[in-house]
Amino acid sequence: MIRKFIFIPILLICLLSCKNVDIDKAVDLTFTTIQATEKAARPISDEEEYYVGRAVAARLLQYYPLYENSALTRYINLVGTTIALHSEKPFTFGGYHFAVLNSNEVNAFACPGGIILITKGMIQLAQNEDELAAILAHEIAHINHRDGINSIKQARWTEALTIIGTKAARQFGSEDLTKLVNIFEGSVDDIVKTLVVNGYSRSQEYAADETALSYLAKAGYNPYSLINVLERMGKYANVNNKGFFKTHPDPNDRIENIKDKIPSVNLDQTLFNKRLQRFNSFVKS
Repeated sequence: MIRKFIFIPILLICLLSCKNVDIDKAVDLTFTTIQATEKAARPISDEEEYYVGRAVAARLLQYYPLYENSALTRYINLVGTTIALHSEKPFTFGGYHFAVLNSNEVNAFACPGGIILITKGMIQLAQNEDELAAILAHEIAHINHRDGINSIKQARWTEALTIIGTKAARQFGSEDLTKLVNIFEGSVDDIVKTLVVNGYSRSQEYAADETALSYLAKAGYNPYSLINVLERMGKYANVNNKGFFKTHPDPNDRIENIKDKIPSVNLDQTLFNKRLQRFNSFVKS
């Protein structure tokens, strides 16, 4: 704040030192510049994150077709929404949406804003609803942590907001629109590359696992189910280096990170059996 008020008189002095400068225009330009700078420093809003996330999902669907099974999709949305309601952000701008990808690859993608795509291969890796919930909880944690949106290069976002924040750009000339479209596409590319090629950092994956444990416990699922899933992933990782296994830390390292952080919960075996029956009816049938 102090730097901002120091900057105002400096900019005014520089402008007014020039010959034939209109004082009103100089003042107006100064405060317009300040406002644009402030806007360029703000984080991406929930609405902006939603639209970026939709574009990311659309890009992923070019590589992974949707699995046309309405009953399974409704079931995945039921489990996913239950977990999301027990997260730090139970509601997003566009809501949480879960879809199944028609691929045997073991993978899942958390698109910014609340869209989660999970492959048939990943669903089949789970042996009960609690394990399915653990997989979805991990992806929901990525959304709550804004890991996807944070993979956008800061320079892109700063440039976009600088263009939007200036008074002249409010009329959006063709040059400005072209720049904004290129920046938007570049931002989507940053996220897709992170999801598909590079993966999140080790610390981000560990944090998502730890947060997932909390979601599971609050929703009444067995938090230890995440350990079970990771152990099974570890067996697949030894023979498969594609998809999920290419972009995530070694499952054994992830287990080591959370094994002493499992929250204590009172589990109802009757409810677990009902969930298992429901899981089998939608997934194993």
